[in-house]
Amino acid sequence: MKLLIVSCLLAFAAADVSHLKQAGGEQNAQILRQESDVDPEGNFQYAFETDNGIQAQAQGQLKSAGEEAAVVIQGQNAWKTPEGEQVQLTYVADENGYQPQGSHLPTPSPIPEAIIRALEYIRAHPPPPEQN
Repeated sequence: MKLLIVSCLLAFAAADVSHLKQAGGEQNAQILRQESDVDPEGNFQYAFETDNGIQAQAQGQLKSAGEEAAVVIQGQNAWKTPEGEQVQLTYVADENGYQPQGSHLPTPSPIPEAIIRALEYIRAHPPPPEQN
């Protein structure tokens, strides 16, 4: 029963789109489509769309992770920025944490060539094992 309650709370928390607000008529946005389903085993799915361009959908399944059970969630969100740019975010949340992907997210700087060469040298010439 606790797992069902936790799964429901997780689903409702994931459905919170207050962070997806855009300038303009977000207070007057109308829901065009809304679907939600939670089963007794802790699996869920939801989807919604508003008239101001916000869309979200996700599904979660109960996954056994050793002695503990975990919920694996896959989803996506889309919205328009105040500048009118369409943003899409896909994500997975599982035992490895929250893993978002989207063109609007920052990416790491490329690894400098000297570091790549050093790593290749170390890989090709591993240090000898220590002897006691």
